[in-house]
Amino acid sequence: MTSRYRSSEASQGLGSFSPRRRTVVKAAAATAVLAGPLAAALPARAATDAPAFLHGVASGDPLPDGILLWTRVTPTPEAIPGSGVGPDTEVGWVVARDKAFTSIVAKGSTTATAASDHTVKADIRGLEPATDYWFRFSAGGTDSPVARTRTAPAADADVSGLRFGVVSCANWEAGHFSAYRHLAARNDLDAWLHLGDYIYEYKSGEYAARGKVVRPHAPANEILTLADYRIRHARYKTDPDLQALHLKAPVVAIWDDHEFADNAWSGGAVNHTEGAEGTWSARQAAAKQAYFEWMPVRPAIAGTTYRRLRFGKLADLSLLDLRSFRSQQASTASGSVDDPDRTLTGRAQLDWLKAGLKASDTRWRLVGNSVMISPFSFGSLSADLLKPLAKLLGLPQEGIAANTDQWDGYTDDRRELLAHLRSNAIGNTVFLTGDIHMAWANDVPVDAGTYPLSASAATEFVVTSVTSDNLDDIVKVPEGTVSAVAAPVIRAANRHVHWVDTDRHGYGVLDITAERAQMDYYVLSDRTDPDATTSWARSYRTRSGTQKVERTYDPV
Repeated sequence: MTSRYRSSEASQGLGSFSPRRRTVVKAAAATAVLAGPLAAALPARAATDAPAFLHGVASGDPLPDGILLWTRVTPTPEAIPGSGVGPDTEVGWVVARDKAFTSIVAKGSTTATAASDHTVKADIRGLEPATDYWFRFSAGGTDSPVARTRTAPAADADVSGLRFGVVSCANWEAGHFSAYRHLAARNDLDAWLHLGDYIYEYKSGEYAARGKVVRPHAPANEILTLADYRIRHARYKTDPDLQALHLKAPVVAIWDDHEFADNAWSGGAVNHTEGAEGTWSARQAAAKQAYFEWMPVRPAIAGTTYRRLRFGKLADLSLLDLRSFRSQQASTASGSVDDPDRTLTGRAQLDWLKAGLKASDTRWRLVGNSVMISPFSFGSLSADLLKPLAKLLGLPQEGIAANTDQWDGYTDDRRELLAHLRSNAIGNTVFLTGDIHMAWANDVPVDAGTYPLSASAATEFVVTSVTSDNLDDIVKVPEGTVSAVAAPVIRAANRHVHWVDTDRHGYGVLDITAERAQMDYYVLSDRTDPDATTSWARSYRTRSGTQKVERTYDPV
């Protein structure tokens, strides 16, 4: 191929359980007082002034001719995340066809500055489609770890198959990220999808593993300021299993609420107290800036994470932002779930999604969707399970029998989208979802009340949490106890639900061919064990043209 050498500037772009909100929270202390929490966001390093790559390297958003590379350099010992100090530092990057870097295809450099928290991105173009590459960064004579990445297939390519890891809801204090390690060990992923809650915003101890902190995050306070969000991202990026997965395959990520605050909406969040915690607009802007600094994600439409990627003729992937434009969750004060003036997506994003689905000429239309679109009724759950389930879903524990943070809380948007799929005969639409800390395999009915006599407009695969508490954790009973009781009741009340596992932690592997899209669900032995093993739990697929889910008895 023809080598292309380009430089890139540092990027300065810009689910869930709901613990009871305290009424007043102290603001973050001044940066000078944060020396301890800042340092906690760093792994141990040698006593040297040489630059170091302590937070790993990563790639993301693969294109047929390009990939986005990311790292964070610590130029001097005092230039720790969130500190706002440290010298401008030249960071070089090199991309090669081989791990030994004997066949270099692109190289360049950029400057890491305190203004971007010494994070850098290089948006590489001129690469070959559907090709493995290796890359590394360097600064002051120090090389970063070497990472593998992969470009997307050419837009017009006949692709025989695609394979993606699928994860969501990774709470640092609730356990170890073994799910990432097991995905990294596969060596067969084209990319991995993170469907939101890559970080959590809570103060230490507020949301852990059945109330117990497995490992403390940093800073210890609830994150409110730009420095806070930077430190929390940095803490996550020190995890060895997360670093290992970033070294093996590109990530495609969207945010959900906890990248900001629990149950976030356009004008606030359940876990935000206006005034005592500053303004929501300032907090939201800080969270977005830190996210784009610390994640290998291109800022997309309206400076958010909604965008579309294509993988040959086999699939395109529409990625949603369901936090920046939504109306406040329904309540007595904020309106009905059926109010047509309330929106989950915002008008512009919903129009963009509908137009993209209609214009798509790929076999499969995947939608990266942070909250569940399938309708959900509690059914006749007993009181001892109904209350914990409402708590997990962030619902009022009396009075509203709907998941108001998800598409159930914005039925007009859902009705419009599903009607669009049906009226335009748009098939093979698969929603890939996180947030709910449970695993689901669903048809997406046009009318849940009459299903299965009514049509299914799409299908949905929901992955459970990497570590965040699920239903058995809230009830504090042995794993599997709740699911054995709750799953049959949930399925009886929701005939479009083929499977639900309310209790286990893990990840999914999505395998796509022209004939079917299949999700293999894997579970972890113990989220609190850094050496946790993994095992296959179930597999479901949707065959081309059916818009329905069926069980299959072997993983790919």
